Amino acid sequence: MSDTQTLIENRPPSVAGLFLERVSATPDAEAYRYPVPAASGQGPDDWKSLSWARTAERVYAIAAGLIELGVQPEQRVALASSTRIEWILADLGIMCAGAATTTIYPQTNAEESAFILFDSESRVLIAEDAAQLAKAVEKRSELPELTHVVVVDAAGLESVDTGDWILTLDELEKRGAARLEQEPELIKERVGSIAKDQLATLIYTSGTTGRPKGVRLPHDNWSYMAKAIAATGLVSGEDVQYLWLPLAHVFGKVLTSGQIEVGHVTAVDGRVDKIIENLPVVQPTYMAAVPRIFEKVYNGIATKARAGGGAKYKIFQWAAEVAREYAKVAQDNFRRTGTASVPFGLGAKHKVADALVYAKIREAFGGNLRACVSGSAALSPEIGYFFSGAGVHILEGYGLTESSAASFVNPGEAYRTGTVGKPLPGTEVRIAEDGEILLRGPGIMEGYHGLPDKTAEVLEADGWFHTGDIGELSADGYLRITDRKKDLIKTSGGKYIAPAEVEGQFKAVCPYVSNILVHGADRNFCTALIALDEPSILGWAEENGLAGKSYAEVVAAPATVSLVQGYVEQLNQGLQKWQTIKKFRLLPRDLDVEHGEITPSLKLKRPVVEREYKHLIDEMYSGTREA
Repeated sequence: MSDTQTLIENRPPSVAGLFLERVSATPDAEAYRYPVPAASGQGPDDWKSLSWARTAERVYAIAAGLIELGVQPEQRVALASSTRIEWILADLGIMCAGAATTTIYPQTNAEESAFILFDSESRVLIAEDAAQLAKAVEKRSELPELTHVVVVDAAGLESVDTGDWILTLDELEKRGAARLEQEPELIKERVGSIAKDQLATLIYTSGTTGRPKGVRLPHDNWSYMAKAIAATGLVSGEDVQYLWLPLAHVFGKVLTSGQIEVGHVTAVDGRVDKIIENLPVVQPTYMAAVPRIFEKVYNGIATKARAGGGAKYKIFQWAAEVAREYAKVAQDNFRRTGTASVPFGLGAKHKVADALVYAKIREAFGGNLRACVSGSAALSPEIGYFFSGAGVHILEGYGLTESSAASFVNPGEAYRTGTVGKPLPGTEVRIAEDGEILLRGPGIMEGYHGLPDKTAEVLEADGWFHTGDIGELSADGYLRITDRKKDLIKTSGGKYIAPAEVEGQFKAVCPYVSNILVHGADRNFCTALIALDEPSILGWAEENGLAGKSYAEVVAAPATVSLVQGYVEQLNQGLQKWQTIKKFRLLPRDLDVEHGEITPSLKLKRPVVEREYKHLIDEMYSGTREA
């Protein structure tokens, strides 16, 4: 048996157990950093630090506080909060109490929040603030199991009739600390009694269609993930992670398990509008993100270069092509020879482009970034190659809520843009006859909460899980995702098209795009609905005779339509005839979570968008003969 197999197979039953081991091994080492806004509300945030020992004090107090409220093993405690240090402390506290965390995105409306609380039978809700509390208060009569709400940020609670069922996180910790004075071994005993198949997390899939389903992930899933991430060798105890992803999503959650096993520092701040400001302060060595972030950074760089005048834009375009060529050649040579070498001429051009463009990009990421991990959706290869050539190495990975997030990841230096890498140690993969990716291993869910029929549809008796994604495996084990099985579209001419592939290519071509949906199922040609990035297109409008116009006015202007038409034509040059976009419409606003058009993890809800903009789709096909 290899060292890796031993590491994974001899894992403890729970991450709660791993947490106790980490605290014992490195009590004084730094565990977390988190921002505290300046008292005046002006100026930079003050970043504070927690050691593993201090983290444990708070986690154990939260765990004991929940036990004091009557929470029993496997009973659900819901967390409705953005990503912040208290989310991690609360989640660890829930697990150390032997209970199970139910996650709720803070953007979730009152009705769906109530559905999740009811369906999960959550006994306690830990709410970020008065706004999250208000959702529970509004729906309290529909939630017979909910006995308490714990509020993290107490501002604004004065106006709420709190009664004895609402308390602050500070009050919960004080209750817990008092309980621990009476029973100092309470948490150690609770953690020691956790079985590996005991429920740890109930994550509701945001779902691109229908009601969310609760995915049951036992403690063993997270323990396996922690050990498997460590076994990849991608992270070490010297790393500094910048964690801003939503922890209600499985991708964010899995990062906390890996960190506990490895023991590195994590800087926690979920405010997406603070990413650019935080990167030079945190100076992370690695960071996980979703493709939309890299697309926005790329579009921002391109837009800034364009605004700098024709000469600057030409330099950027040249540097972008050099970066892509450099990355493709280097990765190809590494695959064949084990050395990322490039010809002398290309290396010389790259050196000049580095001084002019790439060095500034790396500096914007904090200057110490070794690698980024990208997941949750497909990253356009052209954007991936650009960043690779610029020295910002994006390791694409793959997984689902049902597989505890991390099933595949690219292996460090040997990463290949356009693939999601190789399976994590201990995870098996096979491709079904119809191209669907099947997974089996210790990361796979127990099933959907209270939905045995839905579970049976995707989980076979021998453990193979049907992902619903289509993919291809290379001879040496790298996986390439081609599309969601249900998202493949077939034209009336019988040609299959992967819309995500075309959409990804357009995002690499057009620096102004925010979201795009390609339509063409049962039609004789493809069309697209395109939403533009508001800051980028308004910046362009300022320079092109449309200053002072609203976003809706700008996207309706003939000059804007003409601009995007040029990018569509550029896209079409690289597509097969049946994939080309014959017509498009610009949307009057961007797609967003609030309107239900994209999920909180920034995935497109195709049926919702197609239904909402059916009139535009019909308009594009009107007057054409459908085969």
